[in-house]
Amino acid sequence: MQCATALVAAAAVALGVSGCDSGGDSGGDSGGKSGGKDSSASPSPGASRDSAAAHKSRPQNRRKPEEKWDGKVKVLGDGSTSYTGPQPKQPKPEKLKPGEKPPQFVVFSWDGALEGDDHLFSHFREVAKENNATMTFFLTGTYLLPKSKASQYKPPQHKPGESAISYATDAHIRDTLQQLRAAWLDGNEIGTHFNGHFCGKKGGGDWSETEWKSEIEQAYSFVQHWKTNTGYKDLPPLPFDYEKELAGGRAPCLEGQQNLLKAARQFDWRYDASSPGDFQIWPSQIDGIWNFPLQLLPYPKSEKQVLSMDFNFLYNQSGDETKGDPKKYAEWRKLTRDGYLNGFERVYHGSRAPLFIGNHFEDWNGGIYMKAIEDVVKSVCKRDGVRCVSFKQLADWLDVQDPDVLARLRGLDPAQSPDWKSIVK
Repeated sequence: MQCATALVAAAAVALGVSGCDSGGDSGGDSGGKSGGKDSSASPSPGASRDSAAAHKSRPQNRRKPEEKWDGKVKVLGDGSTSYTGPQPKQPKPEKLKPGEKPPQFVVFSWDGALEGDDHLFSHFREVAKENNATMTFFLTGTYLLPKSKASQYKPPQHKPGESAISYATDAHIRDTLQQLRAAWLDGNEIGTHFNGHFCGKKGGGDWSETEWKSEIEQAYSFVQHWKTNTGYKDLPPLPFDYEKELAGGRAPCLEGQQNLLKAARQFDWRYDASSPGDFQIWPSQIDGIWNFPLQLLPYPKSEKQVLSMDFNFLYNQSGDETKGDPKKYAEWRKLTRDGYLNGFERVYHGSRAPLFIGNHFEDWNGGIYMKAIEDVVKSVCKRDGVRCVSFKQLADWLDVQDPDVLARLRGLDPAQSPDWKSIVK
């Protein structure tokens, strides 16, 4: 079934929140698109902030220390992953100089990260390369687990093998593995969208810290053991050590961040993108983890604000119908593109707060949301002062900045263009 059909019982028109992603296309051992339920949420401009002292008190890093690279591939575990040295094509984060205007960061992120029959994963990987961009691909771990092995997944509060989204076909698993490898080598980030995409009752919002920890550990495991689970012997290992590379994720339907963060700290994650929504302000930390929420953007030709995710534009345009009136597709595509650009222009000429955009590889309303996002990438990523980066790369940059400078940046109104000499000292 189309994933939006069961999502919007309580979604507010201006602030509908989604965490829905593509499931396997029909055929093979998987059928249909993903399911799940979305909830509405109010903006949370008062999200808790923390201090440098809290950041230093984080639990011991569970990941292996960085290894000295000798140019030799180190195959890990059953051969599903490997250590091939530091990720290529990563920018070196630099501290702002006194009086310097901050870069305009834009993060394009994708929930699910499946290479399906529409080949949207590979397409947007090429779009990123053509526009000097890197992106974050939030992988659903069970997309690497064959349906025949579904019982290996033990979802919290659900039966083994149960999932709110479809398992991928064998062909799609192979294609997704190839795209994950290429995306990482291109400099993109591989984050996590966790596994079974459970929302609402018995979903992430109801899970305890212990249950979230189990969900996270399984997300690691499905990536680290895809060779054992699939039996594929002709594909090379992924070129990264997931223990080191995984730095954050986005929860399905943006639910359960409070307990998720408690679990995430045990894995030394650096950020979380699961907050239901916020104004366009500079990021802060919650107990040492960078909080990267979806953001409220001005919806064109209205006084409404819409969250910066494709599903929320869909809901504002055709409600829970993913195949609305084709006569309106061109208008809706323009409204979506202009909505994103409204948010971009506000901060680009104002506070320079990073812009966060969330997406799904979906063909809703004739694929207009995919086309709108491509329009935005092409419009903004090559502009002067703009850096289209991954969440992980943004965290790298924020980590080297003066905390006092970041505090002053957080005090700016999104549209406020200040005297940068008074902000960056």
